[in-house]
Amino acid sequence: MLALQGDVREHLAAFDRAGAEALPVRTADEILGVHALALPGGESSTLSRLIRVFGLEAPLRHRLSGGMPTFSTCAGTILLSRAILDGTVDQLALGALDLRTRRNGYGRQVDSFECDLDIPLLGSGSFRAVFIRAPVIEGCGPGVEVLAAHEGRPVAVRQGRHLSFTFHPEMTGDLRFHRLFLDGVGELLESDAPLPSEGSAA
Repeated sequence: MLALQGDVREHLAAFDRAGAEALPVRTADEILGVHALALPGGESSTLSRLIRVFGLEAPLRHRLSGGMPTFSTCAGTILLSRAILDGTVDQLALGALDLRTRRNGYGRQVDSFECDLDIPLLGSGSFRAVFIRAPVIEGCGPGVEVLAAHEGRPVAVRQGRHLSFTFHPEMTGDLRFHRLFLDGVGELLESDAPLPSEGSAA
């Protein structure tokens, strides 16, 4: 769990409840040593600045290019996008997700909202989604699978080993997305595929 800023505690608690060994990550060595990484909601421009201040941009790019799975929400989705709209001049776009994402696309804090989403991948029962100063995905590349949409806009996507959301699944007691991600990481670790760990660029 990238633990520089944002709702880190909620993410750690959700992954713990889902059965993961969830650890806060703040250094380059820690990034190089994990099998997967969650990037939280928060303030994307602040996260960009802190990633650079702590010297984490290069190790992050190295691990992402090596196939490290990620679970990103809100600001984390912005950070992993290929292009950021309405961002700051020096906004960090790591490009792991082929998305064009508009920062604060739904408006200000007062425009935050909740809604129920139908997500066939998760089986029966809707998923309660919490949107807080949420970004809007304006465009997806051909390799991006849209898992859920709200009013015609993608709000949950998957691209390869990456799961990404414009809302906050960690804010509810519904752990289906967390378990889906952990199942994928577990299958990767049990397979013959090169493991995205120990700084490997496999």
